[in-house]
Amino acid sequence: MTSNTANFDLAALALKAACPNNEILFDDKGMPSVMVKIPKMTYAQLGLGDSTDVFPAFIVNGQEVNEIYISKFMNIVQNSRAYSLPGRDYANSINFENAIARCTSKGRGWHLMTAMEWGLLILWCEHNGFIPLGNLAYGKYHTETNYKAIPMTKDGNGQILHTAGGTGPLTWFHDGTPGGIADLAGNGWEWTGGVRTVYGELQVLANNDAADSGNAQTESAATWKAIDAASGTLITPNGEGTTPGSVKMDYVSGAIKYDTTISSQSDSGRYCNFNTITYNSETISSAAVRFLQAIGFLPITGTLCTTYGRCYFNNGAAERCFYRGGNYSSSNEYSFPSFYGRNARSYTAAGIGFRSAFVQLPAA
Repeated sequence: MTSNTANFDLAALALKAACPNNEILFDDKGMPSVMVKIPKMTYAQLGLGDSTDVFPAFIVNGQEVNEIYISKFMNIVQNSRAYSLPGRDYANSINFENAIARCTSKGRGWHLMTAMEWGLLILWCEHNGFIPLGNLAYGKYHTETNYKAIPMTKDGNGQILHTAGGTGPLTWFHDGTPGGIADLAGNGWEWTGGVRTVYGELQVLANNDAADSGNAQTESAATWKAIDAASGTLITPNGEGTTPGSVKMDYVSGAIKYDTTISSQSDSGRYCNFNTITYNSETISSAAVRFLQAIGFLPITGTLCTTYGRCYFNNGAAERCFYRGGNYSSSNEYSFPSFYGRNARSYTAAGIGFRSAFVQLPAA
């Protein structure tokens, strides 16, 4: 046994002793990442109805997986690969495609965290009565009186921007414990895979197929599907964002409203709070509603995310991708359920990072 292997084994043992749901996983180069294991769950176990069907985040290429591992920390990049390590400043100024590449280059099963996985965490948090806070106001949460995390970068006025991953209070972890996932709210926006809009039409990959790098997420990929509003099943889009009967993001009375047609279309950034997003009950079926809730794009009844959570979208552009969670300058406007779909996949900014995840892919 080499000294490095022994050190990793000891570190893994100490981590499991303190946080039983945390594990150190290694990529195909033998480099470690600290991950949080989420075991397979049903819709009912997540508070989304009473169905005992497996939640779609645990279905990849039509087969069930027993668990999903989510990076405990926003990722850094070393040698063009993504890693989840504590106390570090997250990689930023990276676009959507590069974020995917940094994750998938680690080996089979590694991927950019998906919309279905983000939705899974929202539902888990809602069902368990705890919504994580974070660095949304220059180093702290806006209602906190003192800085709570280790500063990593500051602006010219001395305001804290990025904080070191996982150094905030327990309220910044998804379950309120040291074993939770850190910094899902604030610090940095996070690119999420498997969802986009095309002229306002919402498009996704089936179930959690975005977890397999073999399922392309390029702009022209055939894996992108529209959502049939009547059945909640996935259908082939027509490429123009006008697929008959598909779910689209309309803008009505200052808020997103899902419908099969768009009455107000604009190539611009428009926003509303997460809890004000609605749908046309005459055109959007209960199955389609459940799908939208599953990917965290529609609040559930009695949502805890009632005050903040601003969401941006653009329903007039050929393609827009999404990042989530807010960043260090979000103040009281953004939060854990926030999504931002105003920009193209090529967009970069110092307040945008990403997070890798891992599934043990079923055999082909």
